[in-house]
Amino acid sequence: MAPTTTPGSDPTDTLETADVVVLGMGPGGEHVAGRLAEEGLDVVGIDAELVGGECPYWGCIPSKMMVRAADLLAEAHRIDGVAGHAEVHADFGPVTRRIRDEATDDWDDTVAVERFEKKGGTFVRGRGRLVGPDAVEVDGRVYRATRGVVLATGTSAFIPPIDGLADTPYWTNREAIAATTAPESIVVLGGGAIGAELAQVFARFGSAVTVVEAAERLLPLEEPEAGHLLAEVFGAEGIDVRTDVAAARVHHQDGRFAIELADSTVVDAERLLVATGRRADPAGIGAEHAGIAADARWVDVDADLRVAPGVWAVGDLTGKGAFTHVAMYQADIAIADILEQPHEPARYGALPRVTFTDPEVGSVGLSEADAVAEGITVAVGSTQVGSTARGWLHGPGNDGLIKLVADRDRGVLVGATSMGPAGGEVLGLLTLAVHAEIPLDVLRTMIYAYPTFHRGVEDALRDLDA
Repeated sequence: MAPTTTPGSDPTDTLETADVVVLGMGPGGEHVAGRLAEEGLDVVGIDAELVGGECPYWGCIPSKMMVRAADLLAEAHRIDGVAGHAEVHADFGPVTRRIRDEATDDWDDTVAVERFEKKGGTFVRGRGRLVGPDAVEVDGRVYRATRGVVLATGTSAFIPPIDGLADTPYWTNREAIAATTAPESIVVLGGGAIGAELAQVFARFGSAVTVVEAAERLLPLEEPEAGHLLAEVFGAEGIDVRTDVAAARVHHQDGRFAIELADSTVVDAERLLVATGRRADPAGIGAEHAGIAADARWVDVDADLRVAPGVWAVGDLTGKGAFTHVAMYQADIAIADILEQPHEPARYGALPRVTFTDPEVGSVGLSEADAVAEGITVAVGSTQVGSTARGWLHGPGNDGLIKLVADRDRGVLVGATSMGPAGGEVLGLLTLAVHAEIPLDVLRTMIYAYPTFHRGVEDALRDLDA
């Protein structure tokens, strides 16, 4: 990196050049920056927060540690009547210790920074902003890229404009992950993936939990059957589920929250978790300098992840899915494009996602409603996991379903849902089928191992023919 200054200029206006400047060092940004540095490019990585981003510190990794612990409690409760008797005593302490010691290093990214720097990169701690299509400013210092700028600033928790909410000590997923004890009671605003996962975790550790979802069902982005079944499971576990109703007003007094709902009912709790989605902030990073409209919700990219000449974007910021696996997928394409290496363009038709509730909810491709909206001649087949041989053998905790969405004219799957004790794992087979456009006739001739959860796909295929 070569610093230059204009004679007589303020030293804070120092201009430094590099081959590539990466703004945002979450999973995708860190991967791009690290790989390009390994290839010998002069790379500057910029982030005001922790290198690695949301996933290792507040998202995927620590939240799934919490989920794993909560699932163990649930499994222990299922021993009675199947394998003897167990007395279960929940303790949140080991969960928080494991998160701090094994996942987040107590929210210290020293190791991640050093890992990047050992690859030859230069890390700059600060909030960066585009000041030109090839220049990023951080605290008065400008970093100009001679080869390209990569935007990877991710998303943050969306806080809805509910009357009274802003003045209260509400939690987002970050505070929930950092909690050292399970609250006595908690209201979760939002029944999407984050809200549903954390609601079930806290309930299994003894919290009285209420979930409030403005949409008609839990997991509104998933198939209706999945959301309705999850609500039944939550109800059986003592979670109070309120759907099709929004929060109208929030009060906080004497250490408790009272949330007035649009139907005039009131729910109260010690804690309030706001899990109403994520949002990007293109305007906040000066994306207009790359030709992005100031009021844009996302940064538009082409199939090579290009935003404009010399500018790429990867990860949540692109609006293609707020998942680490999407960021890493896009990062590899952007890396190859920057290095002018052959690569396949980005495709999202077989994008998988998993909500790690119990039962897990995995889905890929189009839902039935989306397929119909696209004008596809749809055929649907489904089966209940509990009615399969493996589901019956599994016994307690075997709630779930497999749903297939096919294009009848082309004879291929365009979407699928796998919900059950191993929903995310069964999804692998279905993701391959959608991605590779494997003909239904080929899927019907496969040999499905007995008795496995994925054998339920064969049952759903039979239903597809009915």
